[in-house]
Amino acid sequence: MGVGFIVLGSSILALLLAGYFAQYLLPPPTPRILGIDLGTTYSCVGVYHAVSGTVEILKVQDGRQCIPSVVAFNASGVLVGYDAVSQAEHNPKNTIYDSKRFIGKTFTKEMLSNFEKLYPFQVSLDDEGNAQFQLTVNKTSTYIKPEKIGSIIIQTLLDAATRNLSIPPQKIVISVPAEFDERQRNFTKMAATSLGLEVMRVINEPTAAAMAYGLHSAPSLRYIIVVDLGGGTLDVSLLNVQGGMFLTLAMAGNNHLGGQDFNQRLTNYLLDVISKRFGQPLTSNQDRQTLRLQVEAVKLELTSQHTSNISMSIESFEGAPVFQENISRATFELINADLFDKVLEPIKSVLDVTEMDKEEVHDIVLVGGSTRIPKIRQLIQDYFNKDPNTSIEPDLAVAMGVSIQAGIIGGMWPLTVSAVERQTNVKKIHIS
Repeated sequence: MGVGFIVLGSSILALLLAGYFAQYLLPPPTPRILGIDLGTTYSCVGVYHAVSGTVEILKVQDGRQCIPSVVAFNASGVLVGYDAVSQAEHNPKNTIYDSKRFIGKTFTKEMLSNFEKLYPFQVSLDDEGNAQFQLTVNKTSTYIKPEKIGSIIIQTLLDAATRNLSIPPQKIVISVPAEFDERQRNFTKMAATSLGLEVMRVINEPTAAAMAYGLHSAPSLRYIIVVDLGGGTLDVSLLNVQGGMFLTLAMAGNNHLGGQDFNQRLTNYLLDVISKRFGQPLTSNQDRQTLRLQVEAVKLELTSQHTSNISMSIESFEGAPVFQENISRATFELINADLFDKVLEPIKSVLDVTEMDKEEVHDIVLVGGSTRIPKIRQLIQDYFNKDPNTSIEPDLAVAMGVSIQAGIIGGMWPLTVSAVERQTNVKKIHIS
């Protein structure tokens, strides 16, 4: 009997040692499932690495991890991301952006007319009431669907992943806004399945952001506010999570508030300065584009510095004079003060509709590049009287969470706790 126990004990020890060597000394397995954040303004792709337990957001274009969700068509072919943005000023009618706003939705002509006023490209309806974009290239007109635009962006992300991984991935987890209905989710999946990809799961963006901070592993019930402020929209979600089970309690947002609005305020301010200083308005499209690019750079610099400078030659004015202006963070905050205050409105709405006190919220998660703005962070911090979660780049939080979910589905140790979203019929509160 003693010999038998010794043999059995030795066998168990050998198995444990084999498991140890397999997990920690042998090369980790190549990630097989991608996490994709197909965003309204920016898109990115990530993978979860076993053993190290790290998420890598892959570089997609010119060393950048996120690319603009923009696709352009011209005589030379199809341009994506920054390549599409760079030629947008000269090819506005064939440069498509914000396609995610149209995917899977059915419109009436009246509904669509409100959207058409916002964009330089043409949007029409097919026989089923689905939106489609009209293109004219080489004097030939054609139509392209929003899900096709999504496919082109996903293909660009897939190409980047293929360059980085030894095995071309065939499976993905993809995120969508929490407000998306089943039809919108299915059309988003179609954008991927048309490329031969298998969509393992579709998860809500707020859930993904919470997962990036490990909140799906919380052992006790927690209430989480996710504030997603991107280039053009503000979305706020109130979630509760316990044991990996997520439930969306309320949603509110402003579909016309974001970084582009803050840029426009600063642009208008500078256009007024130029007009007064040089005695004439700036009307050149090329000069205005140069100014817009400088404004974006100033906004980004003011997130870490208290002052920033604009310096540009105004080519359309006689003698091409140089316009120089120092912009302080205080000036930027002053001209955007009323817009910044609007960020709190949907936060208050989700708390009101659920009859919750702000003191009951355990975690505040910030998502989207515009949440880098110090004044916005301060407003949120002061309102809740606690620090929001900001340790992860807000542009990458959703992609990181989606990648973690991909790692869980792929059985990539040491991940153990999965995340499951419970069905909800919550409707988004729209604030304008």
